[in-house]
Amino acid sequence: MSIASDHVSRLQRLRQPTFAELYLPKLVTVWREGYGLADFRADVFAGLSVAIVALPLSMAIAIASGVTPDRGLYTAVVGGFIVSLLGGSRFQIGGPAGAFIVLVAATAERHGVDGVILATMMAGFVLVAAGCLRVGTYIKFIPYPVTVGFTAGIAVIILASQLRDLAGITLSGKEPSEFIPKLAALAGGLSTVNPSALAVAIVSIAIIAGLRRLRPSWPGILIAVALAAVASAVLSLPVETIGSRFGGIPRELPSPALPAFSLAKVQAVLPDAIAFALLAAIESLLSAVVADGMTGRRHRSNCELVAQGAANIGSALFGGICVTGLIARTATNIRAGARGPLAGMLHAAFLLLFMLIAAPLASYIPLASLAAVLVVVAWTMGEKREFAILLRSSWGDAVVLLATFLLTIFRDLTEGILVGFALGAVLFIHRMAEMTGIEERPPLVAADRPDDGNGERVPYDPALAVDRDVLVYRITGAFFFGAASAIGGVLDGIGGKRKGLVVDFAAVPFLDSTAANVLGRVAAKAHRQGVRLFITGASPTVRRALLTHGVSPPRARYRETIARAVADIKGGAAQSAADEASPG
Repeated sequence: MSIASDHVSRLQRLRQPTFAELYLPKLVTVWREGYGLADFRADVFAGLSVAIVALPLSMAIAIASGVTPDRGLYTAVVGGFIVSLLGGSRFQIGGPAGAFIVLVAATAERHGVDGVILATMMAGFVLVAAGCLRVGTYIKFIPYPVTVGFTAGIAVIILASQLRDLAGITLSGKEPSEFIPKLAALAGGLSTVNPSALAVAIVSIAIIAGLRRLRPSWPGILIAVALAAVASAVLSLPVETIGSRFGGIPRELPSPALPAFSLAKVQAVLPDAIAFALLAAIESLLSAVVADGMTGRRHRSNCELVAQGAANIGSALFGGICVTGLIARTATNIRAGARGPLAGMLHAAFLLLFMLIAAPLASYIPLASLAAVLVVVAWTMGEKREFAILLRSSWGDAVVLLATFLLTIFRDLTEGILVGFALGAVLFIHRMAEMTGIEERPPLVAADRPDDGNGERVPYDPALAVDRDVLVYRITGAFFFGAASAIGGVLDGIGGKRKGLVVDFAAVPFLDSTAANVLGRVAAKAHRQGVRLFITGASPTVRRALLTHGVSPPRARYRETIARAVADIKGGAAQSAADEASPG
């Protein structure tokens, strides 16, 4: 797979990176660029905004993971600080993640809390080693249907895990961890539903959803949880609270200590540690990619893995659970105006301050309101739109998606990811085999395809190589998940100073959903920056895949040749109604 550019400087991105480019924390980069009082004020506000969101979420995730709520706060404070201090992303926020609920709860059930802490520390060392070995470069190769499938599967499991507290159901025995037995046990306990707990949960969900729609800048989650706590205390509602189940939370961080371990214990939790490390790597790099798309920046993936590893080691030393990059809180950080990693460090400091001051008040928080928070989180992380797009994208993508989704729910998260990746690789081999054949005539997207209607080849205009208004890229070969990250990185680096960007697909026999999703991200970014994007030479199959993933007017337009696309860009903003209405 290769990408050809008429701008030689763009190809320099593909050279061998230096050590600093791989591992220099973004905190140092930000300081080198210049950091003033205005930047500090912006980071203070962003850090406070994220801390307000993270406070109830950290406790809710810890409770759902089968540990006490204080461990969620330790994770957010210690892990979140280290992620921002050492990380390779300017805006990454670290802490406990909803995606880990399934893994942590299963580990706690098998090996106890000590086993969870030991597995977290071991996962940290695995992540550090992965970053030093530059594994972060290859984690990006995970196909898009796999990431959507396991994320949606986790969302379903989180939703199921909160039904008990959501409705205040009382079970005669322990709640099963498997999906189907869990639903069967909850169905058997429907007669014990607590109307007060259910009402608290419904009102909490309504407040969060309503504020997101009417006042999106307000901290809806914190407001809902605070109101639920006040109502529970004032009205003496018969609902279970943090205080009644856990006795409240401490007002200070514990002293750092190594987890209890032995060779037998290490061997027992090793599979869990590897699963923690795999999911932490995937989640953190996905979050960093989302942050890049929102800001136009580029993260250092291997530096990020080293930081995530150090954060997990630090979290374990203070009795916390798994740490990873958090997409929702990272997006909140960016929208709040963060300028650099200091915002994430301040978010951890504010959380510690909240814990020191407001710990006694946390005892009044109803568990039903925290369950409502996680239900909203599960609904948001389900990626419903992307799921639907992939189902109708192609039969192969649908198979990979559904296999990952169903295995995540009914079997195991790690198994779902591995099987999904294997199916994605097999699908790619199958597609490449279909592309091989002997034809009596040249293929429709031959390299010497005529550039005009008379069948005569028009030579490429070398003036485009130095054109300040137009940037032309040519992609050659199969554009699939293995190459999507590298090419997406080059295309994402486009600034908004040009009038137009042309991406030529004449030599691309096919592309998969991962590559189409990358182009969709590029198209959205170009549209925001006022850059007119044209796709040229795309075959009907390639064009159909791109259109399915949002690469359509007004974000992108399609032309048969580079020459025609350049002429349209040079012609200015005037476009015919047909251009706006259709991609032809």
